[in-house]
Amino acid sequence: MKVKQKPPPCIRHPAVVVHGLPDARAVLAAGRAVTLLSAPGAALYAGCGWWRAVIGRARAEYADVAVDDVLDCADASGLALGALRSGQRLIVLEPVAPGWQSVASIAASLGGAVLAARPPALDMADHGAARRLHGWLHTGPTGDSGDGVS
Repeated sequence: MKVKQKPPPCIRHPAVVVHGLPDARAVLAAGRAVTLLSAPGAALYAGCGWWRAVIGRARAEYADVAVDDVLDCADASGLALGALRSGQRLIVLEPVAPGWQSVASIAASLGGAVLAARPPALDMADHGAARRLHGWLHTGPTGDSGDGVS
């Protein structure tokens, strides 16, 4: 039996993992408020600049859709600080990361937040995710379906 998780309070909308601009477009085309979440550790292999570019382009194309976004920095405190410097306000940083509390304090001073764990999310790379997207955006992690939660 899957235990349903609630998202942290700073996550205002259902979260969906996107792996690039095509995924972001597919999610935002639904026209529902959403939190776009990067893949696990995306800051390490794709970088903050890539994430900010994807999110910036998606927001520009779907300006009428409420969008929050979260970049996963794994355990890389330095990359998390760089992301905050570049304007990223919500990040995932594993609690084992050196200086986690300092990074969290800096994020808070900038009006952001550091999540110690990824929020429940539908992953667009999962088989059938596009089919489940509409339901996920309407029910989120507390809805009837636990399928596709990463």
